[in-house]
Amino acid sequence: MTKPLQVRALDILEKALAAKAKASRRKKHVRYMVPSLWGSGKGTPRAVNVNPFEFYLGAVRKCKRAKTPRRTKPSGGEWSRDAVIYNMFIRTTTAFDHNANGTLDLPVNAQGFRETGTFLKALAMLPYIKRLGATVIHLLPVTSIGHDGNKGSLGSPYAIRDPYALDENLAEPALGLDAVTEFRAFVEAAHAMGFRVVVEFVFRTAAKDGDWVREHPEWFYWIREEIPARKPGDTGEGAYGSPVFTPDELRRIHDAVNSGRFDDLPQPHQQYRDFFTDPPVQVKKEGGRYVGTLANGCRVKIPGAFADWPPDDNQPPWNDVTYLRMYTHPGFNYIGYNTIRMYDARLARQEFINRPLWERIIGIVPYYQREFGIDGVMIDMGHAMPKDLKSEMVRTAREVDPDFAFWDENFAITGKSREEGYNAVFGYLWHIQHVRQYVREFLWRLKHETLPIPFFATPENHNTHRAAARVGGLSYAHWSLVTDMFLPAIPFLHSGFELAEVYPINTGLDFSGEEQQRMPSESLPLFSEFAYDWTRKTQFSRLVGTVVKIRNAYQELVTNANHATFDVLASDNEAVLAYARLGGGLGKRLAVVGNSDCAAPAEFTLTLGSQRKSVTDLLSRKRLKLTSGTLHARLGPGACFIFEY
Repeated sequence: MTKPLQVRALDILEKALAAKAKASRRKKHVRYMVPSLWGSGKGTPRAVNVNPFEFYLGAVRKCKRAKTPRRTKPSGGEWSRDAVIYNMFIRTTTAFDHNANGTLDLPVNAQGFRETGTFLKALAMLPYIKRLGATVIHLLPVTSIGHDGNKGSLGSPYAIRDPYALDENLAEPALGLDAVTEFRAFVEAAHAMGFRVVVEFVFRTAAKDGDWVREHPEWFYWIREEIPARKPGDTGEGAYGSPVFTPDELRRIHDAVNSGRFDDLPQPHQQYRDFFTDPPVQVKKEGGRYVGTLANGCRVKIPGAFADWPPDDNQPPWNDVTYLRMYTHPGFNYIGYNTIRMYDARLARQEFINRPLWERIIGIVPYYQREFGIDGVMIDMGHAMPKDLKSEMVRTAREVDPDFAFWDENFAITGKSREEGYNAVFGYLWHIQHVRQYVREFLWRLKHETLPIPFFATPENHNTHRAAARVGGLSYAHWSLVTDMFLPAIPFLHSGFELAEVYPINTGLDFSGEEQQRMPSESLPLFSEFAYDWTRKTQFSRLVGTVVKIRNAYQELVTNANHATFDVLASDNEAVLAYARLGGGLGKRLAVVGNSDCAAPAEFTLTLGSQRKSVTDLLSRKRLKLTSGTLHARLGPGACFIFEY
C-alpha cells in the first residue's frame, strides 16, 4: 500500500492566507504597517501600509517560487565553516507597531494581529535576509516559556517550560493556525530559499515551573520552603544564593580545576548544603509555583539558578530557571560549581547517572529533526553538560541526519569542542573587538596558529553591548563588519546589527553594575516586548550585502583555516590594522585594511611588496596608487579598504 503524501505546512499556510486575503477584499482594509525593508527594500527605510494577508501570501509564494539549491554530500555538519549566519530572536526581531499607535499591543492589537514577533513574520523576512547574504538562520529558543520568577512582561525564552513544546505566542492568531504548523512552514520556506535553520536549546536548565516538575520531582533540586532568597549586595550565608567561599577556598578550587583534579573538590559550606532536601513525595502548584512535601510533612520549593563558573561570578541570580539534576548521588543533592559544571569525580559515575532524565534530553533534538526538519542546534551552556550526555546527543542526532550540525556556546576556541563533536564555537572575538591591542594580538594568533575549530566573527550577540553602542558608534560597526568578514571564521550577524540598533537584548556579559541598574532586566527585550527601529535612516543593510558579496567571491580563500593563508600586514600607523588572505594554489592575495580609530581619520603607509602600480578598493571601486609596492593612503574614521594585490 502506498503511503499517502504528507501535506506541507507551507501549503496549509498558503491556503489559510489565500482564504483570509479573499475575505478581506470584501471588507474595509485595516491599517497594517510593515517595514519597507521587509519588502523590496528600495528607497529610504519607512513604514508602509499593506493588506496583511496579501503581504504574507506574497511572501509565501515568493519562497515557494525560489530555486532551492542542491546540497552537497553529508559532511557531519561541516557546512558550518562556509556559513554566513543571521541570528534572530523572533519575538523581538520581527516585532513591529503594525497599527502605528506608538506602542506594541499585548497580546494582540485591536484588529487581532500580534505586534510582537511571530514565525509568519520571520518567514516574510526571508527575502530580506537573503539580500544580506546570509545562508544560515540561527534562532534563539522558540520553546514554551515558564512563569515562576519571570522578569518583564513576557519572560525569558531561556526559561523553558517544556523543550518539546513551542511558544504559542510565536503563532499569528489572526490565521487560526498553531505554532507547530507555522514553524514547520517557516523551516520549509527557509529551505526553499536555500537557508539552513539552526535552533538554540538549553538542556542544562529548566523553568522553575516546568512541566517535568510534577511528573519527575527527582529531576530537580529542592530546598526548604522557609529559606529566603539572598538580597542583592548581601554576602551572608543565611539566605539562598550562589555558595559563598573564602579567598583561600577560591584559590584551592581554581587550583584543583586548573590541574584537572576533580576527585575531592572543596564543597560549599555545610550551612548552605543543609538548605537542600531529598525530592518531595508530593508536588502541587500554589500561586503559580510548585511546592513539594517531604515524607515528614516538610514543605520544599525549587531554588533558582546562578552563573555556574567561576564560583564567585557576580552575575545577578537567574530566578526564572533552575538546574536539572544530572546525577543522583545523595551526598551531592545541592547546586554548586562541583555538581552543575565541574563535576566531582565521586558524583559523575555511571551508577549515579539520572538515566530517565538523560533519555528525555537526548530525545529533544531528534524530535525537532523529524517534526520540523531543522539542520542544527546551538547548545547553550553545553560546557556545563556531562561529556557522556553530549556524546550520546551527537550520535543520536546524526543517526537521524548525518549532516546535522552542533554549535557550542563556548567562548574558548580549543580542540575540546571539536573532540566533543561540535562543528563550531562562538569564540571570544565579541569580547575583544573594541580593544585595538587585543585585536592586533588576535590577528597575530591567526598568523601563527591554525585554530582547531571554526569560531564566530562578530562584535556582538544577544548578551553583549551592541556594536553601534560602543565608542565610535556607526563607524565602529562598519569597521568591525569589514574586519570580521574576511577572517578564517564564520560571519555572525546578530539581528539589529545592520540597523545600527543600540539597545541590548540582555545585559548578561561585560556590563557594569551601573549599566545593569540603568537597564534593569524587566526593561530588556529578552524579558519584555521591544521592537527594532526598522525605519532608522542610518541602517546599513546594503553595506552588509555588499561586503558579504565580496566575501563570496573569495569564499574558498577566506574559509581556509590554515594559518599559512593568513598574514599580518605592516602599517606605520598603529590605528590601521591590516591583514592579508593568501591564496596558495589560487594565486590570489586579498588585503583587508581598516582604521580602528572611529573618531579620527588615519594617514598611513602600508608595505605590500606588490609589483602592481595600483589596486582597486572593492568597496568604493576607487583606484589606489602603489609606489614601489607600498600604499600611501588616508582612511576616514572606521573606514576600510579591501583589494587584491
